[in-house]
Amino acid sequence: MVRKELKVPSSRFSRATKLGGLFAKVASNIAVNGTKQFVGGQKPTFSDLLLTPSNLQKLANELASMRGAAMKLGQLLSMDAGEFLSPELSQILATLRDNAYAMPHKQLVSVLSDEWGKEWVNNFAYFNLKPFACASIGQVHIAHDDDAGKKLAVKLQYPGVKNAIESDVANLGRILKLSGLIPKQVDLDTLLNKTAEQLVNEANYIREAHYIDLFEKRLDSTCFTLPKVHDLSNENILVMSFIEGIPIEQTAGLPPSVRNHITENLFSLFFNELFNLRLMQTDPNFANYVYDDNTQTIGLLDFGATREISADISSGYLALFKALYLENKDQIERAARDIGFFKQHIDVAYLDKIIDLFKIASQPLRFNGEYDFSTCAIASILRIESQNINKQRDQWHTPPVDALFIHRKIAGLYLIAKRLNAKVNVQKLLLPYL
Repeated sequence: MVRKELKVPSSRFSRATKLGGLFAKVASNIAVNGTKQFVGGQKPTFSDLLLTPSNLQKLANELASMRGAAMKLGQLLSMDAGEFLSPELSQILATLRDNAYAMPHKQLVSVLSDEWGKEWVNNFAYFNLKPFACASIGQVHIAHDDDAGKKLAVKLQYPGVKNAIESDVANLGRILKLSGLIPKQVDLDTLLNKTAEQLVNEANYIREAHYIDLFEKRLDSTCFTLPKVHDLSNENILVMSFIEGIPIEQTAGLPPSVRNHITENLFSLFFNELFNLRLMQTDPNFANYVYDDNTQTIGLLDFGATREISADISSGYLALFKALYLENKDQIERAARDIGFFKQHIDVAYLDKIIDLFKIASQPLRFNGEYDFSTCAIASILRIESQNINKQRDQWHTPPVDALFIHRKIAGLYLIAKRLNAKVNVQKLLLPYL
């Protein structure tokens, strides 16, 4: 895959200027289109003028070119607030999940020289200057160790991203609030704070290396392969052993038994993370998994979004899953309240609707037998039901941050299972914990 190259704006001023320029362009488009429609006898609404294909494309292009917090916020909005957004905006933001530019050659070499010195290339027998993958925080290159020719993955952070996280989030937040792009019932301040926190964590490669080592020690399983951290790593560059395998979505062409085996192991890992390890890699992006058919193992590639799960959250979800398994409404409500899903005073009818959402989302774990994810419509049903529920804005409540990340992991697993047309007895995997 040939990736487009675009310089990463590295100073706070240049990043703020790009965001300001984006807002100016959108405002100009609104003025021009509004005037044209008014002259033509139409009375356009502000939202109609704002959510034009041209404006939405400008938004996606600028967020993708900036990378860092700006791009990450677009990704999080598409995943966490998608049901609140217009289909057009949601679709544009969704493209940010897999779309990032690469650094130009000159900027790349400059970054490598700043981190490892002018003779940085002497650390390797081979270094491919074309990135293997690009994301919101950095890009990944393939290299070979100078000692034994061992294949490495070199994760290189974009310059300026770390130091501009707080200003990026603050500036983008102001623009989003002024633009009216985000409906009022979305708790944007919480989302912005969560974005900043997540970015700070993901931009610390020493922290990620620590969690790779921690998973390696705690995860007693022959089903997964984890990278080994190389001593060339530092806060801005993470050098790891390269995990061989095909992208997880490509396993959709393998026999059913293999696809089911892969999906079963991923669900088993989730329960293990939540209840035993109390340590979870919360980003279920397809790009974070590969499968090696020779060893029949799943490669776990990215630990930047790792979160430690508190004992209260872990026990709260154990109680919630047990209540859902038993289909006990009172216990479901009690467990959900303990986790923090509801305000203290909540309308009974609204509460019932939320509990119904829990029941819909938990269908696979309540199904006695192999659940067929190929026919799973949970995501679309939840989206429709959520749109109806969220009309009651006075009742809307943002759950704890940990819960949002756990739910993203669950939703991601459902998406992987559906993509692989897998059949898995999820209830059988959960029962030992209950």
